[in-house]
Amino acid sequence: MATPGELLQPRLPEVRGRIELDRPLADLTWFRVGGPADVLFSPADEEDLAQFLANLDEDIPVYVIGVGSNLLVRDAGVPGVVIRMGRGFSQMENAGDFQVRSGTAVPDVRLAQFALQEGITLLTFLRGIPGTIGGALRMNAGAHGGETKDILVEARGIDRKGNLHVMSNAGMGYSYRHSSAPEDMIFTSALFQGAQGDRDEIKAHMNEITAAREASQPIRSRTGGSTFKNPPGNKSWQLIDAAGMRGFSIGPAKVSEMHCNFLINEGGATAAQIEELGETVRKRVKETSGVELDWEIKRIGVASRS
Repeated sequence: MATPGELLQPRLPEVRGRIELDRPLADLTWFRVGGPADVLFSPADEEDLAQFLANLDEDIPVYVIGVGSNLLVRDAGVPGVVIRMGRGFSQMENAGDFQVRSGTAVPDVRLAQFALQEGITLLTFLRGIPGTIGGALRMNAGAHGGETKDILVEARGIDRKGNLHVMSNAGMGYSYRHSSAPEDMIFTSALFQGAQGDRDEIKAHMNEITAAREASQPIRSRTGGSTFKNPPGNKSWQLIDAAGMRGFSIGPAKVSEMHCNFLINEGGATAAQIEELGETVRKRVKETSGVELDWEIKRIGVASRS
């Protein structure tokens, strides 16, 4: 019997990038859980991505991933096409006037380091975000007093029909951990505005951010990072702690004792257990505080296939 990927293969456009059928995704995510993508496509560059989308049947679902840090892939995998932004979107350059241009596959930490090397400040907060520039654009990622909206000049992206768009900061419609950019937009690069900075001061600030993360977050565990958005006027970890959920577990899926807005896979957890744990946390917090937590981690795929 043909696999889901083999059934899709005849319907896929020609590409210059890499196509993998029935590709397991667990090893591409920080949780290390989840099933396969029917098709995993790694575009060679922006043009390759645009042509692929322009010629892909509209009824085939498309999802985008980066380094898999803020992602939970469900156990039965992801029907359709998963696009992984990779080497073709990893460029960084000093664009002059203290501006930095970056591909969306660049990890936030690497861009912060690049800005340090160039003597450019205001991008330093990216050192504390465990994701890529693409994810930062999509969710207005922020940490340590900075947000993506504070530094973005413009973003380039390809829509589901293969059309190129250049979106200004205002056009992104940013709010807390949210962008109103079209859901089908796949960001390819961005231009950021920094300012002249002292390298020693920037480095010292980055070291402070690193030390703060290591002291307060389970960064060496299998985790997806911050699980829930902070509700207005509240901090998620405090609500979770007050609900008595610090250290609570469902099998090997556990609420971190170090920082209880982090869920961790202690080894052998399924995506279903991690998601059930998250929903249990949400239910308990609602019962004890009346506040409803919203997921910050993106969940894709299906729990089972008939």
